[in-house]
Amino acid sequence: MDDSDRLANVGYISIAQTTQRRIGDFTLDPDILLPIEIPPGAASIAAGELRWEAIVAGTLKVLAGDPANEHADYYRRFVLAVKPNIKDEFTNVGILKARNGNAEVSIEIFRALGGLFPDDAVTCMNLALAYEERARQLEKLGRDEQVEELQNLAFESYKAALAADPTEPTIHYNLAYFYLHQRSFEKAREHLAVFAQSGTDEKRVREARRIIREIDEQGLMDGLFQKAFDCIRMGKEEEGIVHAKEFLSSRPGVPNAWFLLGWANRRLGRYGEGRDAFLKALSLGSPHADLLNELAICLMELGEISESRKRLTEALALEPENTKVISNLGILALKTGGKEEAIGFFRTVLEIEPEDPIASRYLQDLT
Repeated sequence: MDDSDRLANVGYISIAQTTQRRIGDFTLDPDILLPIEIPPGAASIAAGELRWEAIVAGTLKVLAGDPANEHADYYRRFVLAVKPNIKDEFTNVGILKARNGNAEVSIEIFRALGGLFPDDAVTCMNLALAYEERARQLEKLGRDEQVEELQNLAFESYKAALAADPTEPTIHYNLAYFYLHQRSFEKAREHLAVFAQSGTDEKRVREARRIIREIDEQGLMDGLFQKAFDCIRMGKEEEGIVHAKEFLSSRPGVPNAWFLLGWANRRLGRYGEGRDAFLKALSLGSPHADLLNELAICLMELGEISESRKRLTEALALEPENTKVISNLGILALKTGGKEEAIGFFRTVLEIEPEDPIASRYLQDLT
């Protein structure tokens, strides 16, 4: 949704006729029109239906969509006069929405707070996290173009957070994980090192130091590793395989590199080579859901059904709401004639992620 869409249902009203001129220490200016949120389908709002809540909602939309508005400072002071506790209230709701899978709502909440508190580092960071959560949701749906757009928005929000407060440890911690997801290990290590020095959460500090050691010991800042990942991600699997093998020739004990090799081969339909690379990665490092899921796909395609089910079950134990794993359990059930079992798996996927196209298509075909 762009800013013009967000402001489509915002109108402006004059408070010149109101007898109320002050809200706490704030003085209303009758010469400045106030934004108001107009309900969907309505052309206007009757005078008797005016509510401060609708005016606050409209004002927040303007601050989020048009932060350079000539009356922005006045609007901010107005909102804080009407809702002095809005920052804590909205932050708690925004975090809860993201945790419950409502990332789009969380984004709108933190955009509104960002318009109200443009220089607040934690608000910028929370917006970045909401963008990341929505990107993860869309990544599962294969919407790569939207994923890239959201990741760029998250990156810009992290930059704004660091500009506002470069010393805040939690920004460095979350930004490090953002880079880890991108396989940008050099940048990830940089921010993990800052957090390890300044963080106060002992558990997270230990985790940061462990990842730093892993990056160093496995040589994950090597340019060949990054090239392999980037090539595979962009659909240049053959080139990625060349880089991955070159990396492994000098560092054969790195599980992440074996995972890349398996991932590229699986995408090319070379399921035997993919299986062998994933098994090697599994023997060298700790199991994780993505590795087990990818291994299970290769096993399924090779007809090793019971072993595939075993790996999917292990993946599900690690991440009980991983829709890719649950979908593959559904596909596996179909391959063994378990139609009702498959329907149950696909319905579970849609309960977690209603937009999932694979589960929707299978359910439509099966029912």
